[in-house]
Amino acid sequence: MNLPTGFAGREIFFFRARTNLFHGPRHLTSVIQTFKRHWPEYFMEAAGLGIFMISACTFGVILEHPNSPVRQAIAFPLARRVLMGMAMGLTAIGIIYSPWGKQSGAHLNPSVTLSFFRLGKIDAWDAVFYIAAQFTGGVLGVLLISTVIGVWLSNPSVRFVATVPGSETPVAFIAEAAISFILMLTVLFASNTRNIARYTGVFAGMLVATYITFEAPISGMSMNPARTFGSAFSAQIWTALWIYFVAPPLGMLLASEAFSRFSARRRVLCAKLHHDNDKRCIFRCGYASMV
Repeated sequence: MNLPTGFAGREIFFFRARTNLFHGPRHLTSVIQTFKRHWPEYFMEAAGLGIFMISACTFGVILEHPNSPVRQAIAFPLARRVLMGMAMGLTAIGIIYSPWGKQSGAHLNPSVTLSFFRLGKIDAWDAVFYIAAQFTGGVLGVLLISTVIGVWLSNPSVRFVATVPGSETPVAFIAEAAISFILMLTVLFASNTRNIARYTGVFAGMLVATYITFEAPISGMSMNPARTFGSAFSAQIWTALWIYFVAPPLGMLLASEAFSRFSARRRVLCAKLHHDNDKRCIFRCGYASMV
């Protein structure tokens, strides 16, 4: 189907997708067929965020548990955040460039998926299943690692690496929205620029590392409702949960609109963070026009 282009075209696509999503029982067969065709990508998204959470919990214990030799050796919090940032940035990069990340697109984040849906690059039911998979993966990842290091992970110094504001609520909200905006804008610029598209995952990982190092004390550094919910579910810590469900999607959706409005020469080609590979693509893909 040829979609109209420009801002009005995206409005039409968004409206049609929203209305078709709940069109009635006669579409149930189509939904089932979509799931049958694309379930590997949904599974990969769940596994990707699950692995990210396992890594976050593991390094959280190593760097923050009072009995950890690393925690005892490194007293300065900033130094520990640098190490945590490096660990999680490399984890993100590894997932994005893994075979599964190359196939699913490595969104790992409902805010990213919603942004690509808003841009018309992912079908409605694929977006629904992606987001469901991300939340499932986040919860199961923390639960899985809890069976191994649960005693240490539940320590008050670690708290299942839950994200909670480190400052006043308005400040934390603005910070989450801002870092989400910058991340999504970077992803869109990089992934749709021929010479640097293959490095999109590296740029994303570098931002994750930088944010954990310097921004985490302000908002807890989430950018991801599913990541926050995964920790909150096990920790039963629901402090200011709404921030992480509202600010990241808001920031990334604003980035999507900014990119579309002020980058007229660039169009969004695909919803994958890394597309220079031989894996199948289930999105509304225009990557071939770049190569």
